Order: sequence, then C-alpha cells, then structure tokens
Amino acid sequence: MLLSLAAKKRAYLKGRRSEWLAALFLRCKGYEILKTRFKTPVGEIDLLARQGKTLIAVEVKSRSSLERAIFSITPRQQRRIERALLYYLCRHKVQWSLRFDVILMAPWKWPYHIKGAWREGER
Repeated sequence: MLLSLAAKKRAYLKGRRSEWLAALFLRCKGYEILKTRFKTPVGEIDLLARQGKTLIAVEVKSRSSLERAIFSITPRQQRRIERALLYYLCRHKVQWSLRFDVILMAPWKWPYHIKGAWREGER
C-alpha cells in the first residue's frame, strides 16, 4: 500500500503527538524521560525512560482502537527495539535492570500502559 506524501505527513505528525502524550503520561506517573525518538543504526526507541534503577524502552502505538494498537507490535519490531537498547547500554555503561513497555493510544481513550510487555529474546 503506497501512501501519498500528505498521508505520510499526517501519520508522522500523529506519531509525534502520540509520543509526546505518552511522555507526559509517564512523567505524571513519576518516570524520568531520558530520550525521545532515540535512533541508532540498528533500530529506534520511541521513549527511553527511567524509574528508579530500571531503564525502560517504551514503544508507543496509536491506532483506531487499543486492540489494533497491541496487535501492531511485531516480533521483528521487538528485536529492533532490543538491539537499540543494547546499543544505548554499550555507550552509557549503566547498571540498571531493563524493561520493555508499551503504551497504547486510541482516540478518546486514556493511554493504556503495559509494563514488561515482553522480555529480551522472548517472542
């Protein structure tokens, strides 16, 4: 399916808005946001957060329903996020535990936060 340039721009802006709202949501819950849109040669992490001594890679998914959002996270995408987090760890030498979270977004719904959505290497 090919998207027009206008459709791509709308999707990009929707993603940015969803990530901003997710970061605000996490800050209200006491998380520290370390990075947004952390890009590496091996993958991207939407939000890199910290809570205590836990480093959290957060994937933000915005779809027409929460159900569609959860099913849009593929095993391939999970591997890319894992590799991006390892890339971060190699450069920042932190001794924290790791966690992979997901925040699901849908119109007129509160963000839905899934803590520990998966474990590294588990699919």
